[in-house]
Amino acid sequence: MLKTFVFKFGGASVKDAPSIINLSKILYNRLRNHTIIVISAMGKTTNALESILEKKLAEEDFSWNITKLKNYHLEICADLFEPQHSIFHQVENLFLQLSRDLQQPINPDNYDQFYDQIIAYGELTATRIVQEYLCTQNIFCIWQDARELIHTNADFRFAKVDWEETKRNIKKQLIPILSKYPVVTQGFIGREKQGKTTTLGREGSDFTAAILGACLKSQSVTIWKDVAGVLNADPKRFPNTVKFDELDYQEAAELTYYGASVIHPKTIKPLANQSIPLYVKSFLAPDASGTLIHHVNQSNSIPCIVVKDDQILVSFKVTDFTFIQEAHIHEVYSELERLKLKVNMLQISAISISIVIDKQLFKLEKLVQAMKSKFEIRYNESLQLITVKNHHPKIMAELMERREILMEQVTRSTFQLVSKPL
Repeated sequence: MLKTFVFKFGGASVKDAPSIINLSKILYNRLRNHTIIVISAMGKTTNALESILEKKLAEEDFSWNITKLKNYHLEICADLFEPQHSIFHQVENLFLQLSRDLQQPINPDNYDQFYDQIIAYGELTATRIVQEYLCTQNIFCIWQDARELIHTNADFRFAKVDWEETKRNIKKQLIPILSKYPVVTQGFIGREKQGKTTTLGREGSDFTAAILGACLKSQSVTIWKDVAGVLNADPKRFPNTVKFDELDYQEAAELTYYGASVIHPKTIKPLANQSIPLYVKSFLAPDASGTLIHHVNQSNSIPCIVVKDDQILVSFKVTDFTFIQEAHIHEVYSELERLKLKVNMLQISAISISIVIDKQLFKLEKLVQAMKSKFEIRYNESLQLITVKNHHPKIMAELMERREILMEQVTRSTFQLVSKPL
């Protein structure tokens, strides 16, 4: 097996021409033949594509949105390439395909599948631009469609990886290329057996890097972010944050489970299983140490705060004066699994089950419709879920101050509360 290295660059690292130039400089001194470069959609492209989908659902005109997004990519190209370069035709063709795909019918029942076919254009366009630019800088590399490598089931928007088929694809298609050239590929996307594009969950490019790293038994995986490394809280929300020089796999996995946005939740497990080190580094200060995630014997005691926005608190109350039993919990969780909804917090009382879930288009309505004959259902939207790992009384008091708290939960190591935003 080749000694491979995986680098993943997120949207902020390719948001404009100077950022892509910076990316090329980072790679210039670090690139080896056996390197895979995973690229996300540029800047806020995924958000822009989601807005186009919202307009299509509402039967509103979205032609200007497409034009604006195309021009954004073409302007980046104009700053990076000579006018006669083929990248301009490539970008035009990708947006022509996007416009054609958007002519297909959309409704609540096919939304997830439609979403995946459209959202993938962000990654496809970004990787074409980055790969072509690197070649102009004498960093010769090959563009690879990630959908030819990563095989999944048909759970659109939250596809599960078929690891055995993916390993076979990588062995057959990727390894022969990697033995000669570095490879640029897309994060976030895969393909199911009928040939339709799937996605691995929002911000899933980190997971793509971990999949490739694990299947290749890579030397390391490095995620390049706009922060110095893994911090104990979001510096945009909390002052005086602390950077971890190193974290144990389990500690990092717990933080991602609770919603820490610096790493996708599924990233840790495949790397930890093979003891592949994961580096989180800043593309703004590439020579800084960042954070190393690996096996660490000493447990972390620094409090870590994670905030998730757009949360929904849903309560299911039994209506026949019985107490909550395992059968009730099973009914709720079976429907959550069918709708691919992850529970971020759970609380059970004598007569009710309360859960906290992420906001997802159409999902709340479908959940209520499916369960309203069995439970009395109430819900609150637009909430915050705050989780503190390694909590202490002072932090708990500060976080609870001036908040309207709807639910809270304390264990030996973790404190969680659901509240209306301040």
